[in-house]
Amino acid sequence: MSTPPAPGTQRADRTPDTPDLVDRIQQEWAQAYPQFDVGPIGVLGRIQHIATVSSHRLDRHLEPHGVTRSEYDVLGALARSDRPLRASDVVSTTLLSGASITKITESLSRRGLLERRKSERDGRVVLLEPTADGRALVEAELPRRLADDEHALSGLDPAEREMLATLLRKVSATVGG
Repeated sequence: MSTPPAPGTQRADRTPDTPDLVDRIQQEWAQAYPQFDVGPIGVLGRIQHIATVSSHRLDRHLEPHGVTRSEYDVLGALARSDRPLRASDVVSTTLLSGASITKITESLSRRGLLERRKSERDGRVVLLEPTADGRALVEAELPRRLADDEHALSGLDPAEREMLATLLRKVSATVGG
């Protein structure tokens, strides 16, 4: 009996044409409910599977740093900005709720990874920016995250990657957000 591959890895005997978990799930739905077109499961199920595997991998990499994926997303939004951001700006770029941003930024601030300060122009506005430690954490993890993403896409040539991005952009526009 062979050991199953680690989550997110492809077994050597698997090819893009080999039926996968999503094929099995789609087939089960089709058998259980033959009156429905379960075709979308083949696409959206794979998107969800890829996102889940990628998220679990990121969680494992972030664990030694003591931050969650949401905290990393906030730090990343701040690190890639050329200026301090308001919490509402972070909400719009991370898709996290305002309440979550408040809780996350307070936690990151207590741990010295983020600075919260009042705007000089409007004292009611709180501006957020990563500290040197927060930026260092993002910079330490970003190359590993990009390498994981590159590995996930390694079976596609540049034209296929561009086509996939275009098609996913269309789906994203349809679902909103």
